[in-house]
Amino acid sequence: MFFTYLRRELRRRRKAALVVASGLALGIALVIVVNSVSSGMTRAQDKVLESLYGLGTDMTVTKAAAPPGEGDTARRPRFEFDANDSDDDAEQSQDIVMVEGFETLAATTVAQVGKQDGVADAVGGLSVRVMKVNGEFKRGEIEPGQQQPGQGGGGTTGGSGGSGGGTVRGGGAAFDVNSYTVYGTDVAHQGLGPLTSSKITSGRTFKTTETAAKVVVVDSAYAKEQKLTVGKKLTISGTAFTIIGITTADSGDAAANVYLPLAQAQTLADAKSKVTTVYVRAADSQQIDGVKQAIQKNISGTTVTTSADLADTVSGSLSTASDLAAGVGKWLSYLVLAAAFLVAGLLTSAAVSRRVREFGTLKALGWKSGRVTRQVAGEALVNGLVGGALGIGIGLLGAWLITSFSPTLTAQLGGAGGGAAGGGRALGGGGGPVRESASKALDIALTAPVSLTTIGLAVALAVAGGLVAGGFGGWRASRLRPADALRRVE
Repeated sequence: MFFTYLRRELRRRRKAALVVASGLALGIALVIVVNSVSSGMTRAQDKVLESLYGLGTDMTVTKAAAPPGEGDTARRPRFEFDANDSDDDAEQSQDIVMVEGFETLAATTVAQVGKQDGVADAVGGLSVRVMKVNGEFKRGEIEPGQQQPGQGGGGTTGGSGGSGGGTVRGGGAAFDVNSYTVYGTDVAHQGLGPLTSSKITSGRTFKTTETAAKVVVVDSAYAKEQKLTVGKKLTISGTAFTIIGITTADSGDAAANVYLPLAQAQTLADAKSKVTTVYVRAADSQQIDGVKQAIQKNISGTTVTTSADLADTVSGSLSTASDLAAGVGKWLSYLVLAAAFLVAGLLTSAAVSRRVREFGTLKALGWKSGRVTRQVAGEALVNGLVGGALGIGIGLLGAWLITSFSPTLTAQLGGAGGGAAGGGRALGGGGGPVRESASKALDIALTAPVSLTTIGLAVALAVAGGLVAGGFGGWRASRLRPADALRRVE
C-alpha cells in the first residue's frame, strides 16, 4: 500500500518532484565538482613537492641558517689558469665544484635523525654545483706605427721607429661557462631523495654495490642539451664517469642535472663525510609535527622543513586556484546546498498545504498521523534520492570535463615566502636540488579525481535533503485533524 500510494503520488506531481530533485541535484553536483577540484589541487601540490624532494619524503633536515653578519663571505669561485709562454694560444679549461649553499651537516646527522621517535627512515644527500670554464687566450699582433702628417722626422735618433711606436691588433680571451647541478645520492638507500621522483628511460639506475663507482645517471633534458647517451663519458673536475642511465622527472623539471654516488660527490666537492640534506620519512603521517619538534629539540643547529611548510610557499596560478577552490568554491557549494535543502523543504510543506483534503480523508478512513507523516517523508526521500542520482551524474560529468581538458596551472616555489621563513632559504636550508628547482616555474595539469568518499558524501547529502524536506512536510501533515481538514475544503 505504501509503495503503491507513493508511486501514484509521485507520478501525479511530476513537476513539483522534478523541481525539488533538480534543486538538490544542482547543490550535490557543485559539491562533487568542488571537492574533486580540491583533491586535484592537493594532488598537484604533492606532485610539485615530490619533484623536489622525491616520493615518500615527509620532511627534510638541513643546517640552520647563520645569523646575519656571521656568514662566510670569502666563499667565492676562483679560477686560476697557467701562463705558458711556449704556447700562448693553448686552450684553458677548469672545473669548480661547490657545495650548494655552502652549508653542510656531518654525515653522522643522518644516523641521529634516524634514531628519533617516529622516524621510519632517513637518508642523506649532497647537492653540488659544477661551474666549468673553457676557452683560450689569444696574443694580439703588433702593427708598426704610422707617422702622422705634420710630424717631422728630425730631432729623433734611434731608427725608423721613432715616436710612432706600434698598435696591438686582435688578441683577447673568449671563455664559455657551463654551470650544472649534481646530486650525490646514497645508492645503498635509494628509497628517499629527489631521484625517486624520476623514471629511468634509458639504461639503468645505480646498484647498491656502486657506492664508490665512477658512474652517473643523467637527466634527460640535460643529456639532450649536451648530446649525452648511455655508455658515454662525462668528465667532472678531471674525473671521467660512465653514464649508466638517462632519467626523466615525472614533473618535467628534474631536481638535478647529474646524479652520482654520494661518496663520489663528497670527493669532488671536498666535503668528505658531509651532506647538505637529510630526507626523512615519518612512521605515521599524523605525527609529522611531533617528529619535527623532536628533531629540532634533540639535534641542534638544524632546520626541519615539512611538506606542509613547502606547500605554504607555493605561489602562481596553482596557489590562486587552490585558494579559490578551498575558499570561495566550498562556501558557494555549501550555500547552494543549503538553499536547495530549504527550497525542497518549503516546496514539500506547500504541497502538504494543497493536499489538506486528501490527508483529512485518509485520517477519516483510519490513517494514523504517523502513517501520514511517513508517507510524506517517503515521497520527499525519493525526491532526494532522485536528486542525488542526478547530482552525482552531473558532478561526474563536470569532473570528467575538467580532467579531459586538463587546464595547465603554474606553480612557483619560494617566490612568496609563504609560511617558511626566508623564502627560498626555507626550501632546503643551505641550497640543494630544492634551491635550484625553486627558481623555476613548474607546469602542472589539473585533474579532478572523484573518490568513493565524495560519492558517499553525495549520497548522504541526497538522503539528508530528502529527510529535511520530509521533516517539513511531515510535521505539517501530522498537525492536521480530520475534522479541521475537511472543514477547510470548499
